[in-house]
Amino acid sequence: MDTILDFSQQFDVALFDRVVDALFTGKGDEQKMAQQVLTEFKDNELSWTRADDILTNSNSLQSKFIALQILEGLIQTKWKILPENQRNGIKNFIVEVILRTASTEESLRQNKVYLSKLNLILVQILKQEWPHNWPTFIPEIVQTSRTNLALCENNMSILKLLSEEVFDYSAEQMTQAKTKSLKSQMCGEFSSIYNLCTEILQKAVQPSLILATLETLLRFLSWIPFGYIFEMDLISNLCTRFLQPQVTRNVTIKCLTEIGGLDCGNDYKDQFVSLFTMTITGLREILGDLTKIEEEWDEYDSEQQEFIQNVAMFLTSFLGSHLRLIEANAPRDVVLQAHQYLLRISQVDEREMFKVCLEYWNLLVRGLYEDGRSASFNASNGLLNLGNSTGSASGNALPADLRRQMYSVILTGVRYVMISRMARPEEVLIVENDEGEIVREFIKETDTITLYKAQRECLIYLTHLDPKDMEEIMEEKLARQMDGSEWSWNNLNKLCWAIGSISGAMGEDQERKVLVIIIKELLSLCELKRGKDNKAVVASNIMYVVGQYPRFLKAHWKFLKTVANKLFEFMHELHEGVRDMACDTFVTIAQKCRRHFIAQQPGEPCPFVEEIIATAGSITSDLEPQQVNRFCEAVGYLISAQLNTQAQTQLIEGLMRPANELWDNLVQKAGENINVLEDLNIVKQLGNILRTNVSACGAIGKGFISQIGRIYIDMLGLYKAVSEIISSCVARDGEIATRYANVRAMRTIKKEALRLVDTYVKHCEGEVAAVNENMVPPLLEAVLADYAQNVPPARDSEVLKTVNTITSALGGLMTDKIPIIFESLFESTMNMINQDFTEYPEHRLAVYQLLRTINQKCFSATLNLPPTQFQFMVMSIMWGFKHPLRDIADLGLTITLDMINNFNVSDRAISDAFFQTYLVDLLNEIIVVLTDNDHKSSFKLQCMVLARMIHLVESNQITAPLFDASLPENANMNNSLFIRRSLANLLSTAFANLTQRQIEVFVEGLFNFNEDFEKFRDHVRDFLIQTKEFAGDNADLYLEETENEINQKKKIEKELAMQVPGMIKPSDMEDDD
Repeated sequence: MDTILDFSQQFDVALFDRVVDALFTGKGDEQKMAQQVLTEFKDNELSWTRADDILTNSNSLQSKFIALQILEGLIQTKWKILPENQRNGIKNFIVEVILRTASTEESLRQNKVYLSKLNLILVQILKQEWPHNWPTFIPEIVQTSRTNLALCENNMSILKLLSEEVFDYSAEQMTQAKTKSLKSQMCGEFSSIYNLCTEILQKAVQPSLILATLETLLRFLSWIPFGYIFEMDLISNLCTRFLQPQVTRNVTIKCLTEIGGLDCGNDYKDQFVSLFTMTITGLREILGDLTKIEEEWDEYDSEQQEFIQNVAMFLTSFLGSHLRLIEANAPRDVVLQAHQYLLRISQVDEREMFKVCLEYWNLLVRGLYEDGRSASFNASNGLLNLGNSTGSASGNALPADLRRQMYSVILTGVRYVMISRMARPEEVLIVENDEGEIVREFIKETDTITLYKAQRECLIYLTHLDPKDMEEIMEEKLARQMDGSEWSWNNLNKLCWAIGSISGAMGEDQERKVLVIIIKELLSLCELKRGKDNKAVVASNIMYVVGQYPRFLKAHWKFLKTVANKLFEFMHELHEGVRDMACDTFVTIAQKCRRHFIAQQPGEPCPFVEEIIATAGSITSDLEPQQVNRFCEAVGYLISAQLNTQAQTQLIEGLMRPANELWDNLVQKAGENINVLEDLNIVKQLGNILRTNVSACGAIGKGFISQIGRIYIDMLGLYKAVSEIISSCVARDGEIATRYANVRAMRTIKKEALRLVDTYVKHCEGEVAAVNENMVPPLLEAVLADYAQNVPPARDSEVLKTVNTITSALGGLMTDKIPIIFESLFESTMNMINQDFTEYPEHRLAVYQLLRTINQKCFSATLNLPPTQFQFMVMSIMWGFKHPLRDIADLGLTITLDMINNFNVSDRAISDAFFQTYLVDLLNEIIVVLTDNDHKSSFKLQCMVLARMIHLVESNQITAPLFDASLPENANMNNSLFIRRSLANLLSTAFANLTQRQIEVFVEGLFNFNEDFEKFRDHVRDFLIQTKEFAGDNADLYLEETENEINQKKKIEKELAMQVPGMIKPSDMEDDD
């Protein structure tokens, strides 16, 4: 086998084939040996010189693919450093192999996969050579297409690939200048390609050639000049010749979809209307009226299903772009038929297709709603006859009332579809599993939540458009649940999810009327149904519905009290999911209606919150500990509404009394005999009590200090006690002791104690001085030494998080404590995590968050660190931004930027010393991560840090020399020149495939653009794409633009939602009391 690695000998293709065969079919040592030899062969820089031999003489398809892989790597990374004669040789050889392989129909079919790879290699060469070094490519490919049908079909595939590479994928793989050049060249030479395609479509009879041409044309439609599409007979040919035949209808409807999505401004209106009318007419002949599609869908073959999906894409895309134009100019029956098709398709149980339809329904109903609102505004201002503000390009858009009337039947159908296909909201914890059992859900499906939000938006607009129709449909469907004609868990769930989703969309009077009927019916249904699962389903729906209507509950105290009592009743249900949901719903209602529970209502002996606290023991008797904590959180929200400090303290005392009595008892026992902490049950009880405190504290806020003050000293004493026990266990049994049940339970006590402090400090506005004086010293005394002395597996990341929270809240007050924090927490944690990139993930994130907070809030404290400790900190920051996890890398870069800015405004002697010691190292390390594939997601921050450092150098803000001024060769040196040379040397070493001129241009650009971040970023991005020679996925280099686009879209959506009653979910609205 090894002889194929000797590049001084004649290459033995037969032996190479045997080695490849051993890799794919061999076993054991033979396979391992083959893999090792082939890996060495591919890694050898001369391996590409064997590719022609393999492609010409090999009998193994796998061998040929390996040769093509080697060639692809060469083209992507080393093409420009090859001599011209070698580049031409490779190019001509690939063309020759393609011509030979695609010369006959039989060879074309037999070598389809092989040809696809060859075509891809040719396109990779084209991206490098065309048009400057291969200007005749387009005329050549057009000419050869006319000589041979099989060759013509393959040439269509090559043109399709080229179009995709230039127009679809170029942004992430080529520099901006190269992309612009290729697009310009392709547009300039398109007429000959178009003529070839037209000639094939008019004369060819071979289905595979017609199909290949249509597929190629599909890729062209998004970028070719509009005249080729709208001023020739292309649209007519597509609609009349290729839409009907089964073999071409799928690609034809895709072409029509692409055309329909084009933005031509005010041009070609008649052609768009004609295209739409011809397409719907053609679809009528193919599809009929689709009345039975829901029942027959599963009987359709894959091609039929694909066609229906493509029809949905055509209708939603075309109508989404040209609805007003079509409404005003196409026959009404055509417009309604299109919507009827979409309505039928929406009924099919196919989620992805439904999501496509849903996007259009949202667009339609939002437009109708906004039309109506604009018409009302214009009417109230006497402007109704001056035109429609939401008119179309046609200038004769239908009035709002006529539009609503035209779509009324369609919209009723959409209401039925949305209700029957309603997705599950995230608040619902009861689900039906695949075995038909009602179980509690533990994993939330992101896709389902997204779908629910889109459907909810649609239902809210549908409610605004005709609230009476929505009311009648919901009451009709509920009546069918009551009489049993449509009873099923699924039907009831979807109906109730839909009812809950339109909260706030009806007027208050109508909402009250509808909700009273619905809740009464649901409560009756709860009494009627027998069986644990039936009751669980009905109960979860009652809780979901009432939780969505806080406006109604606030306006009707007795109903609110009834609902709360019903929730307390559900807390005793046998089904765990029902109890969970009862607690969650109580939290929701408590957040939204808290003031009503605190106030003394007419006819009530006391505020309801006092009654709840008094009976809390019986209410929570069947709840699990975590459910009790959720209940306490809800009551905490109620207590937070009490603004009288004394009254609030009494309520807190009442709520926490059972927990405090148990706490006092257990702490007393532990004080008398520390060995009681070896009792697992007692340790768990103590952990649960602290969890209850955390839950209540998070809800109540800074008023909880009365309770914290009561247990704080005992809690820290308990912290120290369990720490000593854990340490002795670890000393006795080694690190395995950290996995013991009792040790884990004791660590829970420590974690919850820290979480309690963390939670309180986050709410301690105005109390920072008291926190600094009374809470922080005993806390640090208890936790710092314990953390440093423990073995790594016994260290809790909560220590880092809590210290971070305290430092963030107290700011400069923590400056004097930073040295001991560094000594106890920082070094010990870094030594835990710097052994690899995976262990202790929570500690990693927490320690860098703490470091960032110290740099931002207590920077002066870092200047007083001993030199070795300071150096360790800087090295750790550099290690952080080299971390493969984006969260850590971004934190490392943010800290670096903060640190550089902080030193720049510090005393000049201090800043000079820092920059002289660390700036060059920081620059080098930033360049390393910037050019590393694994760190592309942090591209924006890397550029920000690099630009900032170069700006400080170029603007002479760093006055001390960054070079060794004592050396003779540095006599005329300055910082700017020195950094330029350093960067150039570093890049020359790293990228042998780049010329010295390319590197010089890049470095010069860094200094020229350092004050214009967008130009700087684009300059760096182009360079990185050059260094990879188009290899790999560079999408992460565009992450900033993608994230900005998403954030801007969210902002616009929120602004629009704020204008539509009911669009903001009750749980997302700010509490008004």
